Parts: sequence; structure tokens; C-alpha cells
Amino acid sequence: MTRLFHVSDVHFGCEDPEALDWFAACVAEEKPDAVALTGDLTMRARQREFDAACAWILGIDAPVTVEVGNHDLPYFNPFARFFRPYARFRSIASVIEKELDLPGTSLVSLKTTARAQWRFDWSKGIVTDKALARTLDAIGKLPQDRTVLVCAHHPLVEANTKGQALTTNGEKALAALAGAGVDAVLTGHVHDAFDLRKETAGGPIRMIGAGTLSKRLRSTPPSFNILTIEDGAIDVEVRNADHLATPEMQIEDVPPDAEPPGQGDPVAPAAPHAEAERKMPREEVG
Repeated sequence: MTRLFHVSDVHFGCEDPEALDWFAACVAEEKPDAVALTGDLTMRARQREFDAACAWILGIDAPVTVEVGNHDLPYFNPFARFFRPYARFRSIASVIEKELDLPGTSLVSLKTTARAQWRFDWSKGIVTDKALARTLDAIGKLPQDRTVLVCAHHPLVEANTKGQALTTNGEKALAALAGAGVDAVLTGHVHDAFDLRKETAGGPIRMIGAGTLSKRLRSTPPSFNILTIEDGAIDVEVRNADHLATPEMQIEDVPPDAEPPGQGDPVAPAAPHAEAERKMPREEVG
């Protein structure tokens, strides 16, 4: 059996110290086999934000793999964005997009960020042919009998949450991953947890999204996912910091595609996968 903690969107610069301490305490007490952080370490990719984020990551007492999020590319320095976009990651360079081999399970990275895109909003995801080929090549080298999880920042297709991904080439990439035998794609970006089964041209595949440990809340409190993988089955539990009152931590500075929940609105996950229903009942993820 393998236990993986899946966390995302810690957004140092707008981080929630209580939520981060709570997560660190869970890691220390429960000792997962690994931690997957699916992007957006910072708020504006400032050096001080990276310094704090990297120090926090280096303090995690478990193997870690980290994806790059759209908030982690330089905002205010065009030269750095185009020529040295990952320079501020240097203290954790060894864990960026790192492949992890755990008992019976492998984690492989898929890059969904870009320095520039042929559209106005560069915060959205994109899967280039080069990035997809690199991921498929890594998957092809794995033993046949492993559970394969792909880590990315952006959901490859929409996940019925308040935030939107709108990932270019996402449908194509998801089908290719399904065809390559990938069991699930782990992502962040939308700040709400979800666990969905998607039918693709390459076959069915799970899409599992983690919430946020920042103050940039959408529909749910700060949270992270616990994946338990045994005999090829993946159980997902959303661990909510429901002791931290959501309204008290919500802030006005949210992206234009994020809306607060209205009266009676459902909260993520909107349509949990049948295998995870017992682990993710609606009343526990609100």
C-alpha cells in the first residue's frame, strides 16, 4: 500500500500560515510515502515568495515532487520570464518535475505552463507536443505492472468547479495519457478538490484535483488530498481544514473566473468518482 499526500496552490505571498502548519503537522504525524505539490508555490513569483516557499518545501519530511504553476513564472520581469524563468527555483531544483518511484506506483510530470501563448490570458494551461512527448516517453520506460499517476498544474479538461482551466490541447493530452495506461492525472489551479472519471478516445482516466492551502479560497476551505493506492485501486480522501472558518479567510483579490458560492450552490467535487464516494461524502467537503 502507498499513501500519497497531494497538495496544491500554496501561494506564498498570500499563504495561510495556519493551513500550512496544519498540513505540516499531518505530514509529521502520518508520514506519507511522498508528497506531490501540483504548482503555484507563489503569488507573484517574487524572490521573497520563492525563498519562503522553498524553505517550507525543504522542511517537508518526505520525498517531494513539485510542478510549476502559472503563478510561478516571473510577472514583472520580461527578461527573466523568457530567458531565466526557473532561476528562483534553484534551491529546490532537484524536486522540480521529479519522477517518483514508490512501491507499486510511479509519478510522472506533465508541464502545462508556458512563457507565452497565442492568446491573451497566459494563466491558462497548455500542453505542447514537446511536453506531451516527454511525458509519454517517461511513461513508456516504466514497468508494466505499476499504477501510473501524472502530475500537472492545470486540469486538462474542465472539472465542474468554480475556477476554469481551459487548457489548450488538454483533450488530446488526456486521451494520449489514457491510451498509455495512466491511471490518474493529479492537478491543482482551480482551488477546489475534485475526483472525476473522464471517458476519452484513449479510454477512461481519473482526474484528481487538490484544493488550496492559501487565502485565495473559492468554494471550499483549505484542503489537501490523501491518495491510498493498493492493488491498482486508488482511494481519495479530501482532508479539509474545516476548523478554519471559510468566510473569515476569504479575500477580495480573486481571479475574474472565480466566483464565491451562492446560496444552495454545490461544492466541489461536483461529481465524485464512485470508488471515492465513501471517502468524499458531500457533507465532509463543504
